[in-house]
Amino acid sequence: MELTTAAPRRRNAVRDADGMAVASFILGLVGLLVFNVFLGPIAIALAAVALHRGTTRRGRAFLGLGLGAADLLVLAVFMSADHTMSWSFGS
Repeated sequence: MELTTAAPRRRNAVRDADGMAVASFILGLVGLLVFNVFLGPIAIALAAVALHRGTTRRGRAFLGLGLGAADLLVLAVFMSADHTMSWSFGS
């Protein structure tokens, strides 16, 4: 019979939360340019879960949260500018 401790599980959970924080930041950053309608909410959700799980990369999680919100703000501004459900750089 093998005994397990909570320490390895905790380390894995924190490592997973750290990965979510970094992924949130990257998706939020990429979402400013493309697919912001999808990447913005995903970045927000990943950042929230990472913060809830106690990530050690809180700064990246907060940046991901802010960038995800900025993605949705950019989408709203461009949608209101041309009155469509999408936006583009061209005319």
